[in-house]
Amino acid sequence: MIKRDPALTPDPVPPDAIDVRGSEGSDPAEDELDRSLRPKRIADFVNQEQVTRQLEVFIEAARRRGEPLDHVLLAGPPGLGKTSLAHIVAAELGAQLVHTAGPALERKGDVAAFLTALEPGSVFFIDEIHRLNRAIEETLYPAMEDRRLPVVLGQGAGARTVTLDLPPFTLIGATTRTGLLTTPLRDRFGVCHRLEHYDPEHLATIVHRSAGILEVEIEPAGERAIAERARGTPRVANRLLKRVRDYAEVRGAGVITGDVAREGLGMLEVDEAGLDRHDRVILDAIGRKFSGGPVGLSTLAAAVDEETDTIEDVYEPYLLQQGLIKRTPRGRVLTDRGFEHLGLERPAGATSLF
Repeated sequence: MIKRDPALTPDPVPPDAIDVRGSEGSDPAEDELDRSLRPKRIADFVNQEQVTRQLEVFIEAARRRGEPLDHVLLAGPPGLGKTSLAHIVAAELGAQLVHTAGPALERKGDVAAFLTALEPGSVFFIDEIHRLNRAIEETLYPAMEDRRLPVVLGQGAGARTVTLDLPPFTLIGATTRTGLLTTPLRDRFGVCHRLEHYDPEHLATIVHRSAGILEVEIEPAGERAIAERARGTPRVANRLLKRVRDYAEVRGAGVITGDVAREGLGMLEVDEAGLDRHDRVILDAIGRKFSGGPVGLSTLAAAVDEETDTIEDVYEPYLLQQGLIKRTPRGRVLTDRGFEHLGLERPAGATSLF
């Protein structure tokens, strides 16, 4: 048995726990591996068939005319492939990809530096574009429509505006919060697509492809077990695959069978519905401590020792999508499906809120 060095600081999270939502600030080596698992061509991008079919037509038409592709807006929940699709579009166009994020563009000069450095036909990708401030958005308007960039030189009465001509380029914006985009910015995108969650069959295909890249031997039953618990999200599927791979190498024979996958996912505390320990704590609090609800958000946050914003933005969306809880004017309520998932009987008198 390997013993932990007492001089080392203990991990803040138990080693057998995993957050299946994804997080920022991950290890650089892990990020590089994530990039290697991304599909490189549009033919490798599964599930979003309506999106890829349309993009194939638009890309081919732009190529034949010798023009840049119209500006593209990609929307949808995190982990569904918006960044991958931006890289694929650039690869299909044979164009250079310049990648930045909305929060990184703080001043007009930041945008001007990117735009003036673009090569003709380049793809300029802005992730989390809804987090651009209004002044930066207004700078993008003439750049997107007329390929011109007005720059103000000087201050006060001596200030003057110089207009710079920009090379032909395609702006691709990715957002998880379409409603936060202003109408003038949203309307300037000629191609708008929303990515949806993946079904288990397509996720199993992604797991199979990723296992080949990782040189992991996996059986169809193992692929299916991981796909069914991946929340309909390729990023989660790949993360679970890598952790189950570790389990198979240490506790198994290195082959991810159906049983090994289920045992590994059980160790990670990810159940059949894709819920992790934190999700079940919230469900259990509503079901047991508050008899199924209704319970206010602040009360629930205090009961599970979590911030209200974290519950509302991180945990609740998937629980709502799965029909395990519902929001009411009086608070959060556990549904019949939620009681069934916890193995609890609905308390008497909890059948109706009114």
